[in-house]
Amino acid sequence: MLLILGFSSGITGLLVGLVAAILPVPVLASSFLWLDRYEPEPTKYLVFCFAWGASVATLVALGVNTGVAALFDKIGLPEALVAVLVAPFIEESMKAAGPILLFWRRRREWSGITDGIVYCGLSALGFAMVENVLYLGGHGYAAGADQYGPATGIQNVFLIFIVRILFTGFAHPLFTSMSGIGLGLASRSPDRRVRWLAPIAGLLLAMILHGTFNLLPTLSVATGQSLIMLYGYIGFMVPFFFAVVGFAIALRSWEGRLSERVLPLYVRTGWLSPPEVAALGSLGRRHSARRWAKRVAGPDGVKAMRAFQFAATRLAILRDGLQRGLERSPEELAKTTEEERRLLVSILDHRAAFTGRDPQMPQAWWDGNRYRVAFPDGTTRTVDPPEEPVVPVPVRLAPMPQPVTAPPFYGQPGYPPYGQPGYGRPVYGAPGHGPQWGPQWGPQWGPQWGQPGQQWGAPPQWPAQQQWPAQQQQWPAQQQQWPAQPQWPAQQQWPAQQQWPAQQQWGEPPPDADRRHDGEPGNPGPQR
Repeated sequence: MLLILGFSSGITGLLVGLVAAILPVPVLASSFLWLDRYEPEPTKYLVFCFAWGASVATLVALGVNTGVAALFDKIGLPEALVAVLVAPFIEESMKAAGPILLFWRRRREWSGITDGIVYCGLSALGFAMVENVLYLGGHGYAAGADQYGPATGIQNVFLIFIVRILFTGFAHPLFTSMSGIGLGLASRSPDRRVRWLAPIAGLLLAMILHGTFNLLPTLSVATGQSLIMLYGYIGFMVPFFFAVVGFAIALRSWEGRLSERVLPLYVRTGWLSPPEVAALGSLGRRHSARRWAKRVAGPDGVKAMRAFQFAATRLAILRDGLQRGLERSPEELAKTTEEERRLLVSILDHRAAFTGRDPQMPQAWWDGNRYRVAFPDGTTRTVDPPEEPVVPVPVRLAPMPQPVTAPPFYGQPGYPPYGQPGYGRPVYGAPGHGPQWGPQWGPQWGPQWGQPGQQWGAPPQWPAQQQWPAQQQQWPAQQQQWPAQPQWPAQQQWPAQQQWPAQQQWGEPPPDADRRHDGEPGNPGPQR
């Protein structure tokens, strides 16, 4: 595309236009990335959308607009009609085609309307950058320099820069964001009609807005009334722009609110503690948690806390999709369970970098319902969680005794079954606090899913648990590898072992005989 522009504008015109057109790109791109700070999208997908708009979309739009303009001139129609009747349709279609292709191939990467605005906005930004190179370098500098010299060319560049970038630089991203809103609605809806109609409606709205915007200068030139452009710009385009910006900013915190609404399910099963979930509710709390992690664990703690927050947010989006019924086929459910397992393991791994390092925090346990705090006098007391969890400092977790009724490596949620803190198998849910986590690293789906009031969203066709063979015999006797339980103080302070349910309530062990060295961390559980 740049070669075509260089051929038409000359090397000097291309360089001048390229420098001037690139100036606003970092500012606008940062604005889109700022919207998606709760759960940033993969960089490769962001680059793909921007490159699509800057290459494929501009190349096709330039070819079609040029061809139709020649056709209109041949049949005697004004060339100005191309900007109103042709350009909005072909340009908006091509700008949205890249994000639509990404939506089709990687729908799981879309978490809502914010992602749609970001993807489509970056595609439009790439398109606008290349289009500005054409106007600034070709119609501005090259045309002025050919007629009156370089000084006139620079003057033209300055004037076009003010009009096209300072005053109307938001136009292309604003129009294409309508397509992004439609795609975002489709990504979170289980209704097939919404999945088809929402993107189409968004694309049509983008075309109408684009055509209306191009109609204003066309009418001003045709009637000689420059106030038409002024009134249309100030009375419609500017208010609409600020309305969309306000909508995007208000929607920006949706992922934080979603985390507070969905993740308590994992608190009840022992994977997360209440302060961890509360610290995800807003960007201010997340920044406070990162500052705390930096204080207790240094730069590595900040990186781990950031990764922990992103993984927890992604987990909330994944669970919300299950509750909405977005995944219906067994293949999609299998992918969702695998991603859920991977996210839980990632949370355990990242948490280990910053928990247990604050000397001001007492030793405490979170069992899914209450805290058990070890006081300085040596006693351990049960404390109910406050209505408003203390954030961002989490509870420091320590191992709890292994119930004698449970098979090896399946302990109480949040704690390794045998041994010292920081070791043991990844944890599973406690009976009575949600799904029984078993060897599949996910909820044991059964026919009970879909009943009224059920919070889990998997459909009935989830594979039955009996498909997993009983492989208890494959587990070698490895309890001797762990330090003896008497090394831990005051075991007798905990409730009697008979309070634990029968062994059959625990899930089957994994098919692999020894998975402690397969890359899965053996963290003691949800630590704060």
